[in-house]
Amino acid sequence: MSEADKQSHNETITKHEQILHYIQGLKIGTKISVRAIAKQLSISEGTVYKAFKEAEASGLVSTKERIGTVRIQRKRRDAVDQLTFGEVAQIVEGRLYGGLSGLDKTLHKFVIGAMELDAMMRYIDEGSLLIVGNRASAHARALEQGAGVLITGGFEPSEETVELADKLALPILSSRHDTFTVASMLNREMYDRLIKRKIMLLEDIVTFSRTADVMTVGRTVGDFYSLSRETGFSRFPVLDERKRVIGMITAKDAAGADERTVVERVMTKHPITAAPNITVTSAAHTMAAEGIDLLPIVDRHRKLLGVVTRREVLDAMKFAGKQPESGETFEDLMWAGFMNSAKSGTEEASITYKGRVSPQMSGALGMASEGLLSTLMIQGARNMIRETGKRDFLLESMTTYYVRPVQIDSELLVKPRALELSRKFSKLEVEVHDEQGLAAKAMLTAQMIDPY
Repeated sequence: MSEADKQSHNETITKHEQILHYIQGLKIGTKISVRAIAKQLSISEGTVYKAFKEAEASGLVSTKERIGTVRIQRKRRDAVDQLTFGEVAQIVEGRLYGGLSGLDKTLHKFVIGAMELDAMMRYIDEGSLLIVGNRASAHARALEQGAGVLITGGFEPSEETVELADKLALPILSSRHDTFTVASMLNREMYDRLIKRKIMLLEDIVTFSRTADVMTVGRTVGDFYSLSRETGFSRFPVLDERKRVIGMITAKDAAGADERTVVERVMTKHPITAAPNITVTSAAHTMAAEGIDLLPIVDRHRKLLGVVTRREVLDAMKFAGKQPESGETFEDLMWAGFMNSAKSGTEEASITYKGRVSPQMSGALGMASEGLLSTLMIQGARNMIRETGKRDFLLESMTTYYVRPVQIDSELLVKPRALELSRKFSKLEVEVHDEQGLAAKAMLTAQMIDPY
């Protein structure tokens, strides 16, 4: 890269950071645009647009159809199940009439306005959302009690109500959908968020400030040994001058090297890293498959955010496995009616799960769908491993044989059996029987996850 190119690159970086700093300084709820900021900062619209995309990914701004781009409060992961009024507008394809600065506020419940006004008001409090038709008096009363308003049927609020919404910083929205449809759309979204909340991500277990225990370019093997003695650790990320992860150095890498040797000459280059929003299970799989004990967590530019150890990942999985269910996935719903029918003390080779095929489980031809049978066999194998070995697995391959169709309302027996079972891998056979005998069979190979 020429000196001119380097200078241009550094100027772009400076302008990029200048834009992000400017956005961070804006008041929550401020509506912004690429053109306005480009003019304000005398920076090209292309550079501003790129910064906008990063700001959106970082949770600093949110762009919504019919509303535009708005400065928002960075949302906490532990509040992922709470909808903001801005997200409600997007879900119901709503139009915002007033209360722009309140779009980032979260709501804890919604109230259907299908009763007398006085009775309705008893259920409305601060942070709720009133879903109602063209009832102007209800709109104003709800705003006065600290609630947002969603008008259904495509009706518009009065000018006085819009002024009140702006004054109180509470959004008033309108959707073309009817009340039942809107409520169904919001219910589905809130339920999906309950499910997402129980999926643990790396950002849930990593404190993104742990950057002291690292090596930087120019440091020596002697420095590595000093840091190792000081911290008690034997592996560290290696960072360049811009805090990007460019390598990993361990005691094995440093062994035999002169203590004056710089770390970049002995480090492992291009180390495996992870983004903060990947699942803990995925990280566990990567660390086990690659044989690594320390995983750097980086942003999109490979700048170090923190590190996670294999033990921290396994402890997190152990904790997650003990948490109560907060929402059922389709797999949970399909398996919900199946119970272990084995007697106490039964060996794992004869574990059997019994359940019935409901009409919702049927496929296009009115029989139990192939997807259902595959899911039941996987769930049967997984539950057997959990019950007998207190472990879990990640499926690698599955060969399935569908012997004959299974009628709805049939009682099924799911019979998993371990053919090979070691600390790292397993091979399992699963059969599904109905009243007429064998209906489906599968051979599974899987990678075992360390014990809970």
